[in-house]
Amino acid sequence: MIRLRRMLLAAALLLGMGGIVGVAAPAAAAETDIRDRLAAVPGLTVLSEQPVAAPYRFFILSIKQPVDHLNPRAGTFQQRFTLLHRGTDRPTVLHTTGYNVPEYAFRSEPTRIIDGNQISVEQRFFTPSRPAAPNWQRQLTIWQAASDHHRIVTALKPIYSKKWISTGASKGGMTSIYHRRFYPGDVDGTVAYVAPQDVVNDEDSAYDKFFTKVGTAQCRAALDGVQIEALHRRAELVARYQAWAQENQRTFSIIGGADRAFEFMVNGTTWAFWQYSLADDCAGVPPATASSDAIWDWLDLIYGVDSNTDQGLTPYIPYYYQASYQLGYPDISLPHLKGLQHYRGQDRAQSYIPRELVPRFQPTAMLDVDIWVKFAGSQLLFVYGQNDPWGAEPFRLGPFTRDSLWYVAAGANHGANIAALKPGETAKATAAVQRWAGVTPPAASFAASGTSAYIPSLDDHNLALDRDFNR
Repeated sequence: MIRLRRMLLAAALLLGMGGIVGVAAPAAAAETDIRDRLAAVPGLTVLSEQPVAAPYRFFILSIKQPVDHLNPRAGTFQQRFTLLHRGTDRPTVLHTTGYNVPEYAFRSEPTRIIDGNQISVEQRFFTPSRPAAPNWQRQLTIWQAASDHHRIVTALKPIYSKKWISTGASKGGMTSIYHRRFYPGDVDGTVAYVAPQDVVNDEDSAYDKFFTKVGTAQCRAALDGVQIEALHRRAELVARYQAWAQENQRTFSIIGGADRAFEFMVNGTTWAFWQYSLADDCAGVPPATASSDAIWDWLDLIYGVDSNTDQGLTPYIPYYYQASYQLGYPDISLPHLKGLQHYRGQDRAQSYIPRELVPRFQPTAMLDVDIWVKFAGSQLLFVYGQNDPWGAEPFRLGPFTRDSLWYVAAGANHGANIAALKPGETAKATAAVQRWAGVTPPAASFAASGTSAYIPSLDDHNLALDRDFNR
């Protein structure tokens, strides 16, 4: 259900994150050769350097990666990533998106906390970081992606020799933990935001329980009511969907038709609401007596009518493939819609990818990661949002997890971060990250005047902006 591009953009605008205007700034004299040092790294290409405010420099890079780390002779592809250079005397943050990578400068919250460099990596198989003739089942695994990150760290550690911290949010947070599981010595600490951990894919009762408790009874009833009403008006709204698709040159071949796409959209609106909205937004849920225009507009705002089209799904096929193969995917029961659904039980990750790509699920992949976290993990920080449905099945610390922290931000959604915790928790988490990174607090730029808040969940769709670098 990570498919809310229009809603994310609206959220970013509401939060006042604004646009980007590049402003050139001279680099520090001692670091004028960093571009040459990067260009000298074997297999690395400097694609461009973009102007940002001092003392930073920002590069878009690519590195030659094996399409199959188990068989280096099988060919290579170019993996895109970015570098926000602060200084070789500073620690470095490895930021994993789990999706595409933004081509503009921003700082994740850990980068602010330690005032460090930041490398942000595009997940393999997200275009353009995709092999020409991909073998999905062999080449798109959590181990292959972790090996990509390992090669990047290995290539750049001779330049950035201080401590390293990895981070990511949602699927990016999951990716950062997978990297640590397979290459635990690559970094000195990991901050994973709002990262789900579906250890047993067929057991999803935690999500159903979540939706009986989140928010107020009044809000939950309103959300149930608008879903019921939308399905009661299915004939009218699906006809509108088909007309909209024809007008906007949209098709439904992947998901299997406008009626199926519409039902899945209705199914997902309650999840989408709690993922990115706040309790105060309950007032905007249309009542059952609302006009069809109002219900349509709300569905578009919360879920996005383009999300289930071929054009909306295609960029995210690698995610849905991974969810179908190793990550798992939530299957919520929606008892109030029973009898109204035409495709009950079919709203699963496999429905969002072409039929020829549907893999056989690997049930042990997440169990293996879970065992590592609980029995061998160390220097891990997990942050969740109280009202975020993805947090219903979180990573958990175990009896042998060392020097690690786990927090839930009260009232927060999929944008929960360290700054949203209770003051004492924020201080403790900040101190841990700085200790792992080997920096002396306070890090100068974490709370710099005018710095916009980092919203981890926006990693998913490349909207994590930091206006400090671009004004």
